[in-house]
Order: sequence, then C-alpha cells, then structure tokens
Amino acid sequence: MPADESVQRMEFMLTLRQRGISDKAVLRAMDEVPREHFVEARFADNAYIDQAMPIACGQTISQPYLVAYMTEQLAVRANHRVLEVGTGSGYQAAVLSRLAREVVTMERYRTLANAARTRLKTLGYANVEVLLGDGLGGEPLRAPFDRIIVTAAAETIPPALTAQLAEGGIMVLPLGPHGGAQELLKLTRTGQGLTRESLIPVRFVPLLPGQAREL
Repeated sequence: MPADESVQRMEFMLTLRQRGISDKAVLRAMDEVPREHFVEARFADNAYIDQAMPIACGQTISQPYLVAYMTEQLAVRANHRVLEVGTGSGYQAAVLSRLAREVVTMERYRTLANAARTRLKTLGYANVEVLLGDGLGGEPLRAPFDRIIVTAAAETIPPALTAQLAEGGIMVLPLGPHGGAQELLKLTRTGQGLTRESLIPVRFVPLLPGQAREL
C-alpha cells in the first residue's frame, strides 16, 4: 500500500471513531473493505474522504460514516442473514459480508447489479448474492431475514419488507419525502409488533418501485 494511501486509511478510521463509531467488529469491517474498488476510477484517489460520491445510473455510494453508522445500528451477528435493498456499487454489502453469515442484496438497475456482482466475486465476497429486481418487494422466498437495510429513501415504510423481518429482527432505512427532510429510522420486530426509533437526519436518493427498464 503506498504511503499516502496508508495515511488516508488511518485518517479514515480515525474519523469514524471521532464521529462515534465504537463497535469493534464494524470498525474492523470498514478497515478490511477496500473502498477504492467501489468508487468510480476518477474518484479512487479520494475514496477515503468522508463524503458520498456519484456512481452509474444517477445513484451514489454513501459516505463512509453513514455506512458505518447504519451497520452499527443493525447490530449484525455472525449467524445472521441480511437483506439489503439498493446494492449500488456493492460497498455496503461488502461491509455487511464481514459481519453476517449471508447477505442478499437487491438492485433495480441491471448495470449496477452486474457490475457489483462481478466486483464482489473478484474481491472474494463469497457470502453475498446480488439479485436484480424490485427491492420494495424484498425477497419473500428467502424470508425471514434477521436484518434488513435499505439504502435509498422510502416515503412510507414498505410493508413487504417489514413482513420479511424475523422475530427480534432489525430494519434500518431512510424515511421521508424525495428531495425533502428525511430521517434514518430503526425498526425492531417484537412479539407485540414493530417498535420505531428515529436516529439522525439524512439525505438519500429515492427508493423507487419496480425494476428499471433501462440501465
């Protein structure tokens, strides 16, 4: 690893700790996943800056702090099966793969799904499966999931996804109007139903229904 990249990685990890990420397993996962492979080539030199970056199909790769924060809130354990809605470049799925037994990630854009599938396979993330399809519907044939993470903003809580959450399961998703104020929400399934916790204000690309016709 070049010296300047090594310094960037150290600063990257220090920033996460300074911003309150304390789960050692999450920090280790963030350190292990090479973010430079998940951003566009023109941004590779700045891959460890704490900001979102554009990727294909008008989507983004979330800033590292948000990836770490959402992962920490999920409290993923080694025996968990995780569903991700919104694969993007595959970065969040790669981080989750270091913590979970299995990650199923869904993407509505064929270009992104194909690229992420190839990228994750090449980098050796064998416990991640990338599916092309409508993330709002989840993957009922493989439900229930111990954890569900949504990486695009829903205007209402998707009932198909909450229905696929296991007893004691946790779902983290951005909620709010497209282009307006959004909040990160944490839902936990208990014997009495779903408990709801508001976390932090966020801004994500919209969660759209269906599989994209193009791209």
